[in-house]
Amino acid sequence: MAELAAQICGCPVAYIGFMDDDRMWLKSKYGLPPDFNSCPREIAFCTTTVCGTELVVSPDLREDQRFNQLPFVTGEPYLKFYCGMPLINDEGYALGTLCVMDFEPHKLAFEQIEAVRRLSHQVLTQLELRRKLIEFDTAVRELDEARTEVVAEKRRTDELLANILPAAIADELKRSGKVQPKYASSATILFADFKNFSLLAERVEPAALVGTLDQYFTAFDEIIARHGLEKIKTIGDAYMAVAGVPATSRHHPFDACLAALDIEATMARIGAQRQKLHLPSLELRIGLHTGPVISGVVGRRRFTFDIWGDAVNTAALMEENGAPGRINASETVASYVRTLFELEPRDAIRTKHGRQLEMFFLNRIRPELSRDAEGRLPNEKFATECARLLTGFSAA
Repeated sequence: MAELAAQICGCPVAYIGFMDDDRMWLKSKYGLPPDFNSCPREIAFCTTTVCGTELVVSPDLREDQRFNQLPFVTGEPYLKFYCGMPLINDEGYALGTLCVMDFEPHKLAFEQIEAVRRLSHQVLTQLELRRKLIEFDTAVRELDEARTEVVAEKRRTDELLANILPAAIADELKRSGKVQPKYASSATILFADFKNFSLLAERVEPAALVGTLDQYFTAFDEIIARHGLEKIKTIGDAYMAVAGVPATSRHHPFDACLAALDIEATMARIGAQRQKLHLPSLELRIGLHTGPVISGVVGRRRFTFDIWGDAVNTAALMEENGAPGRINASETVASYVRTLFELEPRDAIRTKHGRQLEMFFLNRIRPELSRDAEGRLPNEKFATECARLLTGFSAA
């Protein structure tokens, strides 16, 4: 545009300059030395032009009192003609000027003057477009940053939900904003509770107490996940998990029994370690029962996945009437697993509603189905027998 202005006016020099409090600097130039990019405001021709709103024309700078004492007139390069149009944006701010200059006195025709005016409007249009592009780029960058933050926040939320809720439940909650209660005709509930924990809580400082619980419960969490159970909750020193919910499976009684044996072995290992360090160790009662349950999510601010039903109460009774360091299973569990595990019959208990519940200690996997002496780890025959039993259950 500077070159076009020079050609229209028949002048060898043209430039588009911006002005601030101290200096003028050139945004674009034509016919000026490469190293000439700015000058102090007080010696710039445009200092006069930028203070007005109209085009300024000086046919002979030597005779114009506004300019004849400027160093570019009295000395090199001895400029003798100047035409400048202020660049005023829509908000009324004068940003700078569009100027043409000559080394000889010069007169412009009306058409040339009008062309300079129109070019100044084009300069302002281009500057405005440039400003909007910069704003647009900034907005896009901020949008990208916001989108990245949203993605990161969603990932953090998903991770938090995955830690709080089962994966299928979390997906349903994200998809529809709620979770429909589900009925499972058969699931196996595992209850575990520490013996004399209240007495320990009275003798141990809070941080050590929480650390002890965390050590045990963290180990339980790993075992529960390894055997495909779902942790439901901890209530003080009690731990509750379920097999067969929310993902249904026909082998949930076997999974729950294997998890219980694994927890029992882990309790013994942690107890031995703590005794070596002269730290208090705990004993655990475990109860198992199989029966129908209803599962769902309660709460709106703090979601909780839980299960309900008489089977849950019966599993709690199995734990309450168990023995420290032993796994107490209901008759229903025993009916499912007796061909795979060694069971020890116990005396029956009578509930407050008059029901009689048969109980069995779950001791170990049967020797011929185990690959370790303690009867904690199943072998290939165990898997084969498990599949045969499930086929029989289906046929029945």
